[in-house]
Amino acid sequence: MAKKRKTHLSKRSRTEKPIEPRVGKKLIIVESPAKARTIRQIVGDEFAVESTMGHIMDLPERKFGVDLENGFEPQYVIRPKRKEVIKRLREAAQNASEVYLASDPDREGEAIAWHVAKLIKRPDAKRIEFHEITKPAVLKALQNPRAIDENLVNAQQARRVLDRIFGYTLSPLLWQKIKRNLSAGRVQSVALRLVVEREREIRHFVPQEYWSITATLTPEDRDAPFDARLVQIGDKKVSTPERNEDGRQEGEVPERRDGKDGAVVIENERQAKALVALLERAHFSVRKIERGERKRTPPPPFITSTLQQAASRQLGFNPTRTMRIAQQLYEGVDLGEEGTVGLITYMRTDSPRVSEVAQGQAAEFIRQTFGEAFLPPKPRQFRARKSAQEAHEAIRPTSVFLTPEKVKPYLTDEQFALYDLIWRRFVASQMADALYDTLTVDIVATSDGQETQKSDGLPEWLTNACEFLFRATGRLLKFAGWLTIYGAHIRDEEEEEEAEGMNIPDLTEGESLRLLELTPEQHFTKPPARYTQATLVKALEELGIGRPSTYAPTVDTIVKRGYVEMRGKQLVPTPLGEMVCDKLVQFFPDLLSVGFTAQMEDRLDEVEEGKQDWRETVRHFYEPFRAALEVAKKGMSQEGGLESDKKCPLCGAKMFVKFSAYGPFLACERYPDCRALIPLEEGATKECLHCGNLMVRRGNHTARYFLCLQCGAIEPTDGQELVPCPECGEGVLVPRTARKGRMKGRTFFSCSRYPDCHFATWDKPLLTPCPNCGGLMVEKRPKSDDPVAACLLCGYSELLPLPSES
Repeated sequence: MAKKRKTHLSKRSRTEKPIEPRVGKKLIIVESPAKARTIRQIVGDEFAVESTMGHIMDLPERKFGVDLENGFEPQYVIRPKRKEVIKRLREAAQNASEVYLASDPDREGEAIAWHVAKLIKRPDAKRIEFHEITKPAVLKALQNPRAIDENLVNAQQARRVLDRIFGYTLSPLLWQKIKRNLSAGRVQSVALRLVVEREREIRHFVPQEYWSITATLTPEDRDAPFDARLVQIGDKKVSTPERNEDGRQEGEVPERRDGKDGAVVIENERQAKALVALLERAHFSVRKIERGERKRTPPPPFITSTLQQAASRQLGFNPTRTMRIAQQLYEGVDLGEEGTVGLITYMRTDSPRVSEVAQGQAAEFIRQTFGEAFLPPKPRQFRARKSAQEAHEAIRPTSVFLTPEKVKPYLTDEQFALYDLIWRRFVASQMADALYDTLTVDIVATSDGQETQKSDGLPEWLTNACEFLFRATGRLLKFAGWLTIYGAHIRDEEEEEEAEGMNIPDLTEGESLRLLELTPEQHFTKPPARYTQATLVKALEELGIGRPSTYAPTVDTIVKRGYVEMRGKQLVPTPLGEMVCDKLVQFFPDLLSVGFTAQMEDRLDEVEEGKQDWRETVRHFYEPFRAALEVAKKGMSQEGGLESDKKCPLCGAKMFVKFSAYGPFLACERYPDCRALIPLEEGATKECLHCGNLMVRRGNHTARYFLCLQCGAIEPTDGQELVPCPECGEGVLVPRTARKGRMKGRTFFSCSRYPDCHFATWDKPLLTPCPNCGGLMVEKRPKSDDPVAACLLCGYSELLPLPSES
């Protein structure tokens, strides 16, 4: 009885005991150690600061992880390397008086905070948000905590589930139909489609010829030559041909098109010479002189996409490298006595908005450094695109007074280069317009009254022409404004406009001019440029595909997967990339369209704003995707390769591009009746010295050689020698791979004259003959002993390496 009463009393006393308040330090949890170090210096000893080392929970790596039958419920698991981190966070949170979750201010950061709050079992944890890691920003955030935003979390969940459904169901289909280790992604596949379609547009482009005519003129009374360009013939403007985008087949000659709005095009040399003949007899005089002033407004401060584009053009950084360096600048750099300071605001943003505090600081810096004249009449604000998150700010320095020169001693070269770019762009965006004096002179050339001789093949607008308009333009920088600090950078970013400078002499309207020279110049229309990493990011942003956090990994993925290769800075699709793109577009035309992908991004934004249910958003994508996937599984054929324009050197049949673990190669369509296989890697083919036909590289990692597809001649590759066959004495020993049996995949060496000669050995042959009998020496590697060279005839052996081999 006493024992029972004791137990009962202990339960009652335990339930009635008041909860003791937690008396430990306040705890701030962030994602990265670098960010933690910076914040620790800001908040002092009152707070403990811990990091999650990135995501602590995610969908499983080797399982699908989405319950399609239960509302697309994601099945999150703790990441394998984060168990110790979670244990540390729970211990720190157990006695903390307050817990603040300070992950990055975006969907991904909100999801990290949500997972952390669940795992540390602190439902009272508060969310704080700041866009720069500075003392004022962090302290202000601590004074204004909020609850975790479920809408942001749901938007991130929807994105992860969508990407998991797309990738985990399509990738195995590609493995089955094309080759293993391929991948597909909701955004990456659309980016690949852009690159492939641009390449085909270039491939099918047919250049069109056109000509321009420039007159070199001078006043009658003095030598002051200047150039003017022919811009109008009679009442018709002179233009260039419009680019034909009507889906012509490769090599098809386009119809000749006039210029825009009924303008005329000087199509060929004959027309150009006829015009020159007319103009040589013409009288030139000044018709109109216009002087004016032109303003040039600064570009807005960087957002994620424009930063990646500018860093690519001016610094040669790819998007991944740019974001890695920007993350370092955001999380903080040790500035010596000033401690660790976050140098830029959050780098994943699509809003060019600038806070009033930052604008005031910039105005003060510009006033002190350049003077009042370099300030605009009122602070500048730049308009964001419709889908931009206006809660974010542009990428800018946290303090404009931390000039690049001041922080340079504490930065690496790449950190300095990127910070200098960001700092100058921001300061320039808050400065006054640049001003130019402009001058436009219209010059009329009138024929001498003689009738132009009619000629077959010359258009009517040329044979009836008697008045021609030339134009000379120039501009002179009057006030540099923002160009003072960003002029060199903007010249790299924009195409050249009219030439700088006023090379036109003082003229008066009606003044006669003397013709010095007429210069006809031939031109050809150019195809659209291939995408670079910078221009692809720009296209993705303009089309509404992806968001700031996805641009860099999207471009990086299509390159790493071998779908696209870099040629200099240009992105060129590989045969594999074209094949994958064609298959996906064939069976998923709507899901891989630019419009559908952009629409999905808009729906994710609506989830973030609380206007859409995230599960319904996923269902909107999944229903048509599931139907298309079933059709693709049944209808997508096993890919035999990508048809090429090459002919088989043995039988003349078509060659197809195929893919293996060792890279792409050409195979004859008549395989296995015709066994012509040609590797596509550089240096894998050469001309046969015996018959002049094609030799291809064969062999494996143990030895390589060239084999003529026509006459069967064999030559060693550079730096290698082949061992003569000891049985027939005519062939050489070449490496081959066993195709069947228990030794499948193992390398052996056999005579190149097989099947006429059947000699073969599992051991690697050596060049040096046996010193005892002159027989073939091979390399043997006993498991429990040192490797030896052994003779196959007499059994002589010695330790490797042989003197001649070493």
